[in-house]
Amino acid sequence: MTATTTSCSMCSMTTNIKQRLTLFINPSIVKHARAQAIVEDLSLTNLVEKALIKYLPKETVIKKVVISKNL
Repeated sequence: MTATTTSCSMCSMTTNIKQRLTLFINPSIVKHARAQAIVEDLSLTNLVEKALIKYLPKETVIKKVVISKNL
C-alpha cells in the first residue's frame, strides 16, 4: 500500500489563465451576484472568483491510498 499526496495552494490561483466553467445556480442568486458585481464595479467572473478565494482554505491536501496487487 502506498500513499500519494497532492497539494493545491492558492499561490497557483493568481495567474491570468482562465478556464470556462458551466454551473447550474438558482436564478435569484445569479441576479443578486450580478447586482453586487455592478456595485463593486467587477465582472461577474471576478466577483465569483473573489468569493471562492475567500471561501476556500489556503491549501488543500488530498491523499490517495493505492493498494498494491503484488502482496
